Amino acid sequence: MRIKLFLPIFLIIVLLFPSCQKESPSNQNRVIVGISADPESLNPLFVLSFEEVNISDQLFLGLVTQKWNDSLGIVESAPMLAKNWNWNKDSTSITINLRKDVSWSDGKPVTVKDVIFSLDMYSDPDVQSRLYGTFENFYVDKNQHVIIDKTFEVLSPYKFIIKLNKKTAPSLFNIDFPIIPEHVYKGINRKNLVTEEKNIKLVTDGAFTLSSWNKNQAIILKTNKESFLYRPGNISELIFKIIPDYNSRLLQLKNGEVDIIDHIRSQDVEAIKNDSKLELKSIKGREYEYAGWNNIDPSAYREDQKIIPNKLFGSAKVREALSYAINKEEILNGYLNGYGDVAVGPVAPIFKSAIDTSLKPLSYNPEKAQKILSEEGWKDVNNNGVLEKGNQEFSFILDIPAGNLRRRFAASIIKNNLKAIGIDVKIETLEFGVYNDKMYGHELNAWIGGWVVPIPITLRPFWYSELTKTPLNVIGYQNKAVDLLLNKIEKTGLQSKKNELVKKFQNILYKDNPVTFLYLIDDLVAYNNRIKNIEINPLGYLHHCWNWSFKD
Repeated sequence: MRIKLFLPIFLIIVLLFPSCQKESPSNQNRVIVGISADPESLNPLFVLSFEEVNISDQLFLGLVTQKWNDSLGIVESAPMLAKNWNWNKDSTSITINLRKDVSWSDGKPVTVKDVIFSLDMYSDPDVQSRLYGTFENFYVDKNQHVIIDKTFEVLSPYKFIIKLNKKTAPSLFNIDFPIIPEHVYKGINRKNLVTEEKNIKLVTDGAFTLSSWNKNQAIILKTNKESFLYRPGNISELIFKIIPDYNSRLLQLKNGEVDIIDHIRSQDVEAIKNDSKLELKSIKGREYEYAGWNNIDPSAYREDQKIIPNKLFGSAKVREALSYAINKEEILNGYLNGYGDVAVGPVAPIFKSAIDTSLKPLSYNPEKAQKILSEEGWKDVNNNGVLEKGNQEFSFILDIPAGNLRRRFAASIIKNNLKAIGIDVKIETLEFGVYNDKMYGHELNAWIGGWVVPIPITLRPFWYSELTKTPLNVIGYQNKAVDLLLNKIEKTGLQSKKNELVKKFQNILYKDNPVTFLYLIDDLVAYNNRIKNIEINPLGYLHHCWNWSFKD
């Protein structure tokens, strides 16, 4: 019995750890990607982390795909499952012809039924998918559930019309979501889907198929030779190898056991540049981190969803003071060695037409921070070194996720900066799942978090006041003027006008300081330079990786 158990484990080791073999992974027509953690899910309904989305995107196709235009700082849509499309004159409906040569991995064809079912699932409040609450351009009911009969007109199994809300300004981005197979999910109780989805076999239609998933070891994807994206000579396997320790990932990259890793630390840049086998690329700042201040009282919201200003962070002037008190440059230069920029707001500079370049970061100014706090009534009356207002001391816990060294470094700087102006901060590390649950549940008072700016720029899910409809507004930000702007942005079709509104939005946030925007992070990606056709841009380092091949 022991021999039978040992054999498959041995085979897994041989397959996944090519250092035991003479050939490097590059010589075997496969690419091994080193990642830090095993995904929780690959189901496109529920993937959240960057790595989960990266892998899931290789398995599931959308109606369209996106390409980055660097000169304009915009994304442009191209056909994927949709062979072609035609808008009507006022853009209130779009007629789509699907490709007829795409099948699910179990052999069933991908048809209009799958598209309709997917949109129904994504928008269903019982499912609580990652995209729930983002379908304002469609006809939805009071629960934000897309009204299927009002939205779709089926002309054939491969041709259909999507009718869009006349009060909005729809675009191809509104139909860019991964399609899932109706025949797999239609019999499952949607209220239980979150817990049951781990037991559902993934049936996919992407450029790759899921070959195996060895928990906490590796995820192996094989090229889908039935896909219209397949080209002979391109890579045959894409392996995601789970290596939690950064130094181990880096060592395996240098040794040729791994072909590509991202989030290279700045202190390792020179060594990689000096390695003749490796190439280093930088994806400029689409990811930013922030110090999150819960704008609302967490207890009141948890108990009966009452929106009451937070005792510490409910005032915009107090949040402004905190932004002056934190030395963002020290964090940027101390940890990132300049591979990033001080953040001003939630719109990254790569969006050249939408960023308001007149807004400058609030410079480190503890004296100004103290003055503002004093004007707001925060003073050290009892001379114990901590500011107080009435019976409330300015003391709080700053939560960070376990294993994130950058955020731990930032937290230490923030703690010291705030101590210098009379604010007591205790740093608490939470396991990532607990941290996420508490953040999304509005239970944390203060934390260091991060977002990747969506492409195209999407603001409503993060900043709109109705928290039940916008679960990504984790800070509980409330501003009616912002709500009006966000509604206008959603309804504006002309891009130049939309950009003007986005700039107005940035100006309001600049004054409100709902969070302290810390820094934009350059994602440094290192890879084996034998890989051809690799395209690293703000859409990610695995974008269209089915086109990769190896140099002779």
